[in-house]
Amino acid sequence: MLLAVDIGNTNIALGVYSGSELIADWRIATESHRMPDEYAMLLCNLLTNDGLPMTSIRRMIVSSVVPPLVTTFKELGERYFKLSPLVVGPGVKTGVRILYENPKEVGADRIVNALAAFRLYGGGLIVVDFGTATTFDAISPEGDYLGGAIAPGIGISSEALFKFAAKLPHVELTRPKTAVGKNTINSMQSGILFGYVGLVEGLINRFNQELGKSRVVATGGLAEVVAKETPTIDIINPRLTLEGLRLIYELNRGVESAGE
Repeated sequence: MLLAVDIGNTNIALGVYSGSELIADWRIATESHRMPDEYAMLLCNLLTNDGLPMTSIRRMIVSSVVPPLVTTFKELGERYFKLSPLVVGPGVKTGVRILYENPKEVGADRIVNALAAFRLYGGGLIVVDFGTATTFDAISPEGDYLGGAIAPGIGISSEALFKFAAKLPHVELTRPKTAVGKNTINSMQSGILFGYVGLVEGLINRFNQELGKSRVVATGGLAEVVAKETPTIDIINPRLTLEGLRLIYELNRGVESAGE
């Protein structure tokens, strides 16, 4: 079986594939100070809870935007699974032509998303990934990565409001009944959620003006929360990055080996 690991700044998404079928997946907090043994024990518990022995993992692929954790998960793979993980980066086949001034500047997760979205839904897409940062990526009809935009994530925006405004409290990210808040909590919820929807719609509209009408695919932890508030998002796929990792593994090692 293949273990796919997507390391983000806030969360780590993990998925186990048998061939092309995702049979288990989890999300855990990103903790850069954790040792390989600690992550291994956590992963062992997750696998065991789903009836999967550690010995069932025969292949592993890692994508990371947190450089120190690449070494951590490589050591984990070598020590506990007796394998050398494939790490998405320079020299790894992705099947995506990157039309960026400096292709090395594009985060691995964005290329992984681009491949998955194109293979699943065809070309002419905007992929919006709601993570620590919210990224907007344009995919041509031919599947080329054209570029994109990076905005502060909705969680960062909410935290900054609390941190830098002395009298404002932490608030739960839930939908207020009205945009016109009648108290401080509702007013903040309105500004955070509906204001962020405005950001998303504004960037998508600008992308469409430059590229022509594109379908929009949303992924990431808060994709569903935002998508409920706007008609501009056409498809929600919370496991898009894991699927992209599986596809990249197949491109580099062969379809048959991914199902071992």
